[in-house]
Parts: sequence; C-alpha cells; structure tokens
Amino acid sequence: MKLGLGSYAYRWSIGIKDQIPTAPMTAFDLLDRAEALGLEVVQYADNMPLDRYSEADHHRLYEVAQEKGLILELGTQCFDAGEVDRYLEIGKRLRSKIMRVALDEADGHIPVADLAEQLRPRVDKARAAGMKIAIENHFNYPSPRMVELLDTVNDDHLGVCLDVANSICAGEWPEETIRLLAPYTINLHLKDYRITPDKYGVGFRIHGVPLGTGRAPIDWILDQLTHCPADMSVILEHWLMLEHDGLEAAIAKEQPWIEQTVAAAKTFVKGR
Repeated sequence: MKLGLGSYAYRWSIGIKDQIPTAPMTAFDLLDRAEALGLEVVQYADNMPLDRYSEADHHRLYEVAQEKGLILELGTQCFDAGEVDRYLEIGKRLRSKIMRVALDEADGHIPVADLAEQLRPRVDKARAAGMKIAIENHFNYPSPRMVELLDTVNDDHLGVCLDVANSICAGEWPEETIRLLAPYTINLHLKDYRITPDKYGVGFRIHGVPLGTGRAPIDWILDQLTHCPADMSVILEHWLMLEHDGLEAAIAKEQPWIEQTVAAAKTFVKGR
C-alpha cells in the first residue's frame, strides 16, 4: 500500500466556503508537505479544484511531483459529465492513475441506469488514458445503491474510493459500509473518529481525531482489503472541526494532526 496525502488534510489552510485564510495553501504547497511527511501520493480533491489552474500549471505540477518522487491523483465532487470530462483531461496531464468522484444526495436522485449510462463513456476515456475512476461513498449516497451502480456498469476501470467514516451520515456503521464496498475498492480514504456523548445527555457528536486515537477499527479495515492491488494508495485525511477559537487556531492544529496521522498510518500499513 502506498500512503498518500489528501487535500482535505489541509481543509482550513486551503480554505473552504466562507473560511478563507489570508494566504491559502496551493497545489504546489501540498507537494512540499507530502514530501516532508515522507509520503508517496498526493490526491487533490474538490476542495482544491485543479480546473482553476492553467494547463501549464498542470504540467508543472507533474514535473515537480516527479522531482519529489510523488504520484498524483485528482478528484471532483458530485457527478457532472462535463466536469468529469474536464478532469479526465487534467488527469492525463498529471499522469494520474486514479480519478475520484464523490457522489452525494443530488446524485442519489438520478436513476442508477441513467447514471450508469453517463458513466460508461467516461470509464472508456479513463481506460484509454491509463486511469481508473474511483467513486467515493459520500455522506448521503447509500452503499447498496453504489453497489447497484457498480454492478450495472460492470467495468474493471470503475471502482470504489472507500472512505471509512463518511457513510455514517447515510445511516450505515463503518463495518457495514466496508463489507459492502471492500470487493470494489481501488482507493482508500483513511481517517479516525470518536463518538462523544453530550454532557447534558442530549444526543452525541461524531467528530474527527488523529488516526489511531479513535474508534475506527483500522487493522480490521485493512484486513478486509488484502485482495486489493499491493500498490493501492491509502489517502490520509482527518475531520478537524472548526471550533469557537476560529480559523487560525484550526490551521495551527492541522500540521500536528496530519503528522500524528502519518506516523500511525505507517505503523498500521507496515508489511501490508
């Protein structure tokens, strides 16, 4: 397994929605961070949209990644055929092997047969470019529906980007999600979380923690994926929440969190 850095590990340093730092992290900065952490892969997700970079920038990203010994992956959010086509072209420039597409609630309203029909020509394009499309299980796209979609397309260049915690939002415990999607997995998003009861007994909160300090059964998860290619990328993320102390405080926590996560991940995947 190849450990990689996901752009969502620096959600606050990059900026998201109305939370934008004074000097947002760039796609090139992410390469520097990955190299310093001793990782092998960088996956640019939708929080760092590469279609806002020029074609020259894409070629330069690839050149810098080569110099640093890094493999590049990319991705986008929600299914839009035109956007997927644009990202496949960007993926060619980056020599990417994986393009991740995260499906969400709006995609869940598209009939599976219709979505499959739109996916098939994109999967053909990915194959021609030496890429695979990895669909991520996201907050509101149920895993059984994902399985139905994958079985309908039935192509070895379409698989799952398995996120170990996202589908809690869809009413699935991670063990259920992983059992359903592990057979289709070609890319892994690894993170950890805790469930903390409210101090007044009014429900509970699911929140992120550095890898290895929460309740995610990491060893068990990796055991379910022993059939996957030996060089499959394991992309490290975390759910560091924005608290009352604000954006700058959240940014200050990101590097210690990812350093702790990387150290734990190296132990978990050793020998796998």
